[in-house]
Amino acid sequence: MKILVCEDDFMMIKAIEHKLKSEGYMVDVVTDGNQAKEKIRQGDYDLIMTDLLMPFVGGLELINTIRNELLLKMPIIVLSRLGNEDTIIEAFKLGADDYITKPFSPNEVSIRVKRLLIRR
Repeated sequence: MKILVCEDDFMMIKAIEHKLKSEGYMVDVVTDGNQAKEKIRQGDYDLIMTDLLMPFVGGLELINTIRNELLLKMPIIVLSRLGNEDTIIEAFKLGADDYITKPFSPNEVSIRVKRLLIRR
């Protein structure tokens, strides 16, 4: 299973990457929204995790691109410090499958990833 992590916080990247790789997932990491768009167009991912606040292209715009331009169906998990209701609702309306508010534990991420990939 191949996962794309779109995150600009180095410590967060390392924690997520370490946990997912230790469980056998192939993990690609990008640190801004433009890189994310490029990787998604090139790769075949089983799941995408994205922060909302990234350089160049934010997570909400990225979700919109995945669902409405590229018409891709893979699960999307949003990772964000923005825990306000309007932002969460907007992410789900655009097509996010799950929303995790930072800070979180790598174990929580692992469980949510497994849950979404099993459904798929």
